[in-house]
Amino acid sequence: MDEYILVERSATSEEYLKLREAVGWICQDIKATEIGLINSLFSVCMIYKDEVIAYGRVVGDGGIYFYIQDVIVLPKFQGKGIGKQIMNAIMDYLEKNAHPNAFIGLMAAKGEMGFYEKFDFKKRPNDSPGMLKIWE
Repeated sequence: MDEYILVERSATSEEYLKLREAVGWICQDIKATEIGLINSLFSVCMIYKDEVIAYGRVVGDGGIYFYIQDVIVLPKFQGKGIGKQIMNAIMDYLEKNAHPNAFIGLMAAKGEMGFYEKFDFKKRPNDSPGMLKIWE
């Protein structure tokens, strides 16, 4: 039987960048990655045969705003419930740490909104979908 181990810890920069590359996300600067990972509020990894195969984290101010970020599962492990386990760990963290009326946000990858709807996330209305800027 395959043994997956869920561990509350940050991915290393190398593990994180390998996951991002595997799912086709843009490459990040190694120093920026190190800073970002260390400043996360919560991180969780799924380990299989000593390899990080999935990751998720929460960023934010720890009081009013929490953002679910970087829920990534290596493609060959997708469809096995691993993303659900990552999200369950994140939701457990939020249950213990998010205050009443805290804003919990995320940006779903294309085609993945249905996955997050299972955790009671709602699509923002079309008249206020939000905005973003990638700093260059």
